[in-house]
Amino acid sequence: MGDEVTVWMDASPDEVWDLVSDVTRIGEFSPETFEGKWTRGSTGPEVGASFAGHVKRNGVGPTYWSPCQVTACEPGKVFEFAVGTDAVTVNNWGYRLTPRKGGTDVTEYFRLEGNLAMRAYWLVLGPLRSRTNRKGMRTTLERMKAVVEGTSQ
Repeated sequence: MGDEVTVWMDASPDEVWDLVSDVTRIGEFSPETFEGKWTRGSTGPEVGASFAGHVKRNGVGPTYWSPCQVTACEPGKVFEFAVGTDAVTVNNWGYRLTPRKGGTDVTEYFRLEGNLAMRAYWLVLGPLRSRTNRKGMRTTLERMKAVVEGTSQ
């Protein structure tokens, strides 16, 4: 119950890290999350830090804020966060950075939690949502690539 997309970027893991771990810049890259802000006194990436993403699902419909908490934070390697409340995690999103050929393979991934409601959701809407998520992850990574490689307009 998840998926991932990898894009190679002509940049070091540390350069890419600065983009994937700065939640305040997500609006520059994501087709669905158009802004992000640190919350609950958090000011930057570290395990346990809280932030919220302002989302417009599929770019249409009403907007909502998704509370998130950083669950893995290794500079230059991985940035992962849980989406949901303090009591219930709906899914996890993250970025893995792997040095390769003088640049970095950047993998964006998501993983749904295994509760019964999510399993039912994935059984019914999984194929459609997975395509949408894959397209969104590719768009996000390609936009990051343009910025980190200095080719954005």
